[in-house]
Amino acid sequence: MSIHEHDPIAAAPDLDEQGSWQDEQSTGQYRTDGGPYAGSRGDQDLADRVSLRRVAGLSTELTDVTEVEYRKLQLERVVLVGVWAGTGAQGAADADASMTELARLAETAGSVVLEAVVQRRRQPDAATYIGSGKVEELSEIVRATGADTVICDGELSPGQLRNLEERLKVKVVDRTALILDIFAQHARSKEGKSQVELAQLNYLVPRLRGWGVALSRQRGGRVAGGAGIGSRGPGETKLEIDRRRIHKRISQLKHELAGMRRVRDTKRARRQQNEIPAVAIAGYTNAGKSSLLNRITDAGVLVEDALFATLDPTTRRTRTSDGREYTLTDTVGFVRHLPHQLVESFRSTLEEVADADVLLHVIDGSDARPLEQISAVREVLAEIDAAKVPEILVVNKVDDADPATLMELRHQLPGAVFVSARTGEGIGHLREILAQALPEPAVEVTALIPFTEGSLVSRIHAEGTVLAETHVADGTLLSAKVHRDLAGQLLNYRTTLSPA
Repeated sequence: MSIHEHDPIAAAPDLDEQGSWQDEQSTGQYRTDGGPYAGSRGDQDLADRVSLRRVAGLSTELTDVTEVEYRKLQLERVVLVGVWAGTGAQGAADADASMTELARLAETAGSVVLEAVVQRRRQPDAATYIGSGKVEELSEIVRATGADTVICDGELSPGQLRNLEERLKVKVVDRTALILDIFAQHARSKEGKSQVELAQLNYLVPRLRGWGVALSRQRGGRVAGGAGIGSRGPGETKLEIDRRRIHKRISQLKHELAGMRRVRDTKRARRQQNEIPAVAIAGYTNAGKSSLLNRITDAGVLVEDALFATLDPTTRRTRTSDGREYTLTDTVGFVRHLPHQLVESFRSTLEEVADADVLLHVIDGSDARPLEQISAVREVLAEIDAAKVPEILVVNKVDDADPATLMELRHQLPGAVFVSARTGEGIGHLREILAQALPEPAVEVTALIPFTEGSLVSRIHAEGTVLAETHVADGTLLSAKVHRDLAGQLLNYRTTLSPA
């Protein structure tokens, strides 16, 4: 299908200042190649404001198989739709970046992107998201491409969802439902599955009426029994139950998660009692957080080139170069417009970040817009009360990044550490910076420990900071900074002697 087959920009005439139609080719004010507008009227141009604009380069449709073979793959065929509220070239770039990310999310969910269009308007239409007239154009695109599903780059109200499905005659999901669906696919632990189900049910409750045709939706996709995006987790049978039963299930999930949270809090309290410093790895999805954990600790955590591959936090113990012990926790990745339901449902696991002593904020150096990733992550950190945790910016994937981009990042992020978790480049420097950022034990002691208490000396090396050490006839004489509990155990061995 030609990219201009349904392109209103390429086919529609222009409306001049007096209200008469002019041919856009004669004015030379618009590009018809699907790129950003080049018109001199900017915000005042009518066609610019209301037309659907193609987003070039987002189609992932397979071209080397027959239609019959294609259908056998059972990939859900989707069309992406976005609303662009920005102005100028920067606004268009922001819209394209958001749609590119939506395409990656759709592919992660198990679908193929057939088409992507955006419309520029001040705000989404209250009834149909893109406006009544544009729904007809979108319907033509859906019919021409044979799409199963339309995905909107925003959160739809129940009315918008119902109106779009009634007029398009295919399944419609929004960005929130798409992300929830990906989480449902990747949840592995009981806690992760419960958190995802809770988020999905909270999302579903206000939309029960809006999803009135859900059970007659066109089916597609390779998982969830062929129901595709938006149908995993609780599943379509949940759409038939009333609000009372849904609220009952929500209460059960909250009770189960509260029990799991108590277990997590107990483990965290035990680490805090032993005053073992905690380091959390946070960052944008697919920035390489799990790879970094593996590189530093040999944790063996699953690493995939996919969005939200890690949902369940993984904590490992490791040591600094001078022998101090600390924990390192890998957490779920963040994304633009992370659904509020997910933040609430995953709050207990996200608290690993809020309670950390140091935060490793991982950035994908190979991404085209890394600074926007930083902003999106910091928004979520503020929402979970983790904005005040000491932060070390870690620019990852330098082996795959554009040199010019890295140079600009070094200028804009002077305190950042540049590494490659895949090759190991910069990891040694990161360990040094991290060791300096860890909190020092609070109590300084000098003790003479008999040789028969070698395990106590080992604990001092593991849990404290040894300032000086020497061996004398009666044992090991050392000066060290240790936590209060360990200092109490050293009371019987304290001395006024000083290590040489």
